[in-house]
Amino acid sequence: MYLITVLGNLLIILAVSSDSHLHTLMYFFLSNLSLVDICFTSTTIPKMLVNIQTENKAITYAGCISQMYFFLCFAGLDNFLLTVMAYDCFVAICDPLHYMVIMTPQLCNLLVLVSWVMIVSLFYGTGLGVYLSSAGTHSSHSRGVASVMYTVVTPMLNPSIYSLRNRDIKGALRRLFGVAAIKGPFVLGLKKCPCL
Repeated sequence: MYLITVLGNLLIILAVSSDSHLHTLMYFFLSNLSLVDICFTSTTIPKMLVNIQTENKAITYAGCISQMYFFLCFAGLDNFLLTVMAYDCFVAICDPLHYMVIMTPQLCNLLVLVSWVMIVSLFYGTGLGVYLSSAGTHSSHSRGVASVMYTVVTPMLNPSIYSLRNRDIKGALRRLFGVAAIKGPFVLGLKKCPCL
């Protein structure tokens, strides 16, 4: 599941960055969301996989604090980017004639920057307090299942929900991989040509 999450999100980033048709605001936000999902899952899953292999659940205090910091940072960033994407869709649907005037590249960069800064400021303080407070009445098994759901399953599904089902992304991926498939035989054909 971790590999599917990373590869799916990397495909989106690669498709958006390589295809000039996708250099729009919506895909700018989607590629940022994909980057955040990779970072979000990478804060906890590798350590969890090591724990499963070694059957050792120990973590240092500094490792725990740094893992919590980045986990809360990227979780908050994910939420803020989804909010920015919702605002982008709202403007596109409700005021389409003024969309390009309202959603300037400067505003979009500012919205992404504010999203990055807000996950640090809000979620770090409040999340740390909640996380370090006394554990509730839930069992450790149910907490573990819930943790896997929001740290692994949701980021794994985000690429398919937000973009891999999108016609433009599919076309960009076909062009990306189609160009690679066409270049291979074409180059081989040139090498076999007797006039060369």
